[in-house]
Formats: sequence, structure tokens, C-alpha cells
Amino acid sequence: MATRNIYIVDDDQSVRAGLQSLLATQPSLMVFTYRSGEDFVAQIADLEPGCLLLDYNMPGMDGLDVLEAIADVRDRFGTIILTGQGAISVAVRAWKLGALDFLEKPCDPALLLQAVESAFTIVEQDQQKASVAERAKKSVDSLTQREQDVLLGLIEGRANKLIAYDLAISPRTVEIHRAKLMAKLGVRSLSEALRIAFAAGLIPIR
Repeated sequence: MATRNIYIVDDDQSVRAGLQSLLATQPSLMVFTYRSGEDFVAQIADLEPGCLLLDYNMPGMDGLDVLEAIADVRDRFGTIILTGQGAISVAVRAWKLGALDFLEKPCDPALLLQAVESAFTIVEQDQQKASVAERAKKSVDSLTQREQDVLLGLIEGRANKLIAYDLAISPRTVEIHRAKLMAKLGVRSLSEALRIAFAAGLIPIR
């Protein structure tokens, strides 16, 4: 089973120790602890994707401050907010900032482990989608500008003759560009080419 990373950010040493002890019972988890939001944010660039157990009420940078600070990479961390106060307003703000769950302390061990598993599932799905999108974008970027123009025309559902008219080139030239772009994308059908184009973020402009 692949190792999964889980990050505990809480200013209370006893809480960190208790959570670490509980999570250590799960053989696939690698647990890292931080005593402040500042400590975690300072190291964020070097951390692998994983689950984040984030205390809401900490001195200095609180849990919501941390979520705001990691906004650019929050999809890499399935965040569960832990708090001693179950205020609805705090939960709503946390969800708006990307938190996946909100648990009151002391946490029920079974509920916590269930929330952690759900967070990992979401993060892993997001990472897989990001990987597919990245590969697709690299493939599309390998095309010449004219090949990308033809691909956009195909995305829009336009026939070769219409694409040729729009680009002021001959239908035969469109066919050549189409064959080349499909070869570069490593596909044999138009549907496969369109799937890669959509994964790369290309969308019809008409």
C-alpha cells in the first residue's frame, strides 16, 4: 500500500501527540506535526500532497489564515478543520476556503479516521485529474500554432472546408495539419484528439 502523508497543525502539544498516536495505528500513514500555522506555511512548498488536520483556534495565524495563505496549492491538501467551538459561521468560512470537513474536539476516533479517508480519496482524485491535464497540455503545446488552430476548429465541430475558409488555407492543407496533430497527440480518432484537447483546457470559442 502506498504511503500517504498527513499533516497535523495544532498549537497544543497534547493534541498533536494524541492525533499522532491515533493515526500511527494506520500502517499506510506518514504523520508530520507542526506547532503553528506559520511553521506549516513556511514549509508548504516542500510538502507532498496529503491530508491536513488543521486547528482553527491558534495564536498568530489561525486555521482560516492558513487556508488563505495556501490558496494556490490547497487542492493538494484535503483539509479537515478541528475546533473546540462548533460555530456555524466558522464552518461556513472554512468550507468557502476549501476545507473538506469540520470536526469538533475532542474528535471521535472513528469519525476522524473516516474523515481522513474521505479527504485522501478527494485529494488523490484531484491529483490524478491534474496529472492528466498536465500531460494533455504538454501534448497540445507540442503542436504548431496552425495545428492548434485546426484543433480548435475541430473542437467547434467545424468541417475541414469551414476551417480552411476561416484560416485562409486550402482544405487539403487542413487535412495535412489534422493528420500531423493527431500523430503528435498519439491518437487515431477524432474523439481521442478532442478528449486530449478538452483535458488540456481548450474550449470552443463559438
